[in-house]
Amino acid sequence: MIETDRRGALGLAAVLPLASAIPSLLANAAQAAETGSAAAWDLTELFPDLAAWDAARKDVVAALPRLAGYKGTLGQGAGAMVKALEDISAVTLKFMRVYVHASLRADEDVRVSANQERNAQVEDLYAQFGEATAWTSPEVLALGKDKVEGYIASNDTLKRRFAYSLRKTLRQAAHTLDTKGEQILAAVSSPLSGPQTIREQLFSSDIPWPTVTLSDGRSQRLDAQGYTLTRDAPNRDDRKKVMDAFFGQMGKFQNSLGTAMAAKLKGDVFEARARSYPSSLAAALSPDNVPEGVYRTLIAETNAGLPQLHRSFQLRRKMLKLPDIHYYDIYPPLVSLERKFTLTDMRNITLKAVEPLGPDYVKRLGTATAAKWMDPLPRPGKRAGAYMNGAAYGVHPYLLLNLGENYEGLSTYAHEWGHAMHTLLADTAQPFELSDYPIFTAEIASTCNEVLLTEYMLAQAKTNEEKIYYLGMRLEGMRGTFFRQAMFAEFELKMHEMAEAGEGLSGESLTRVYLDLLKRYHGPDFVIDEPYAVEWAYIPHFYSQFYVYKYATSIAAGTWFAHSILNGGKAERERYLDVLRAGGSADPVDIIKASGLDMTGPEPYRGLVADFAATIDQIEKLMA
Repeated sequence: MIETDRRGALGLAAVLPLASAIPSLLANAAQAAETGSAAAWDLTELFPDLAAWDAARKDVVAALPRLAGYKGTLGQGAGAMVKALEDISAVTLKFMRVYVHASLRADEDVRVSANQERNAQVEDLYAQFGEATAWTSPEVLALGKDKVEGYIASNDTLKRRFAYSLRKTLRQAAHTLDTKGEQILAAVSSPLSGPQTIREQLFSSDIPWPTVTLSDGRSQRLDAQGYTLTRDAPNRDDRKKVMDAFFGQMGKFQNSLGTAMAAKLKGDVFEARARSYPSSLAAALSPDNVPEGVYRTLIAETNAGLPQLHRSFQLRRKMLKLPDIHYYDIYPPLVSLERKFTLTDMRNITLKAVEPLGPDYVKRLGTATAAKWMDPLPRPGKRAGAYMNGAAYGVHPYLLLNLGENYEGLSTYAHEWGHAMHTLLADTAQPFELSDYPIFTAEIASTCNEVLLTEYMLAQAKTNEEKIYYLGMRLEGMRGTFFRQAMFAEFELKMHEMAEAGEGLSGESLTRVYLDLLKRYHGPDFVIDEPYAVEWAYIPHFYSQFYVYKYATSIAAGTWFAHSILNGGKAERERYLDVLRAGGSADPVDIIKASGLDMTGPEPYRGLVADFAATIDQIEKLMA
């Protein structure tokens, strides 16, 4: 699964206390000692060395009493409000560079214990920052809507940089505590991130991951990276061996992993109740002003589309010539493609694939991909997965990847650079305070790039077999990013409902719920081996509250935009790019709606299911 690190709530810190979304990012933030790592990115544009980083960190610490000292001044007029908010914003920008540098260094090698010590240092600073600025929202609310709107109308700086976040604060009045309450919630952010830290420590260093010998004689250690690299093995016995070993070992830690998740869920419920939300879901959707109907419509429409998903599994069984289909059969490609893609190939192909987005987009992407902004290859100790961290406004985004020389690697490359281009366009078009786009729109840029890549590869394909390969990868992309993430969203909602109802939460009960969902989503003719149902513990995104549904909504939107661009012209392209340029300048549902797509209705999700079905049709036609 692709993960995107962005600024989270810190982009709003110019007016709001640092919101609760950031601990999930800062749980990984730490400054490594000089380890001689082979990371390919160049972090000197952030800080030339550890001493400069530490000096900046100390500058942030020293600024906190000054920021706290603005308390009581916002009502002295628009000028006083601007002075306070600009200073808070400037310190936030510096703090984000401190965080980014620390986080990237930590991820270069997660085995270095000093990383964890400095991680705690950055987490503590986050909590201190939150406490120092906790007074802002209560004070804005005390001024009242009329006075705040009067300030905005009379001051261009407020109008241009701070109006959206001020109005967002006013909108959330019913869920904002007094200054003391906000300080308490800011202070508990660090301990509430503990369950995620425990889970990551278990996966990084404490679970003794097994090593298996595959049918070709190759040995593979099955940590998270090793599992991802081998779960699609062409030999069925190898696939079964990999899943049996990986999930079997994880199952031995089911109780500990369940305890960590239960603690995380209780923390979510605590925060929701502290802010007077009716549920954890309502609390999670409120900051972006996403209607709850979006979440529930997504789940309902996905369930309505399950017959097409079940149809795809039977196509998979037929094409792989299997007597039956098990969970370990979902990852190998429908046909093999004996083609390797080097990093140079990935760059050149991606630049060609995104040409429908216009020459300016291609030129800017070409410049970015030629720079040292990316650490692309796996190595021992490096954090698994892939992400784009765009939180260093005024510098540039950084990308951590673990690419194999295959089409999946190429697709990941295009995906993450889609995120990076979103950041570059938003940062160019918006001031710092409005550049931070939420995840609800973040995944649109990446999935749109993936659709464009598939269409380009299909156009270049020389044989039916090659076309079937790319169509199969498209099918897998939609399965993994729409159907699978919607299943995760349904599981996450069920977990929180269990926690809110006071039901017993344990690794065993969570595995039982997850197994029921696996069976429903995969259909009656699909064999789910019960030991694999501990897979929920493998998904780190469950520690970012109600995060996963945004992948499913985004692939629906990204696919819609890609097709509108390919079937349209400059107007359609510019409407899409306007979504990226908008950053966080408005509510995400409104940003998307302004470009012609309404995410509150069923149409985007029905469109995705229809595209999924059409892809199956294309494959079947090519096979005939």
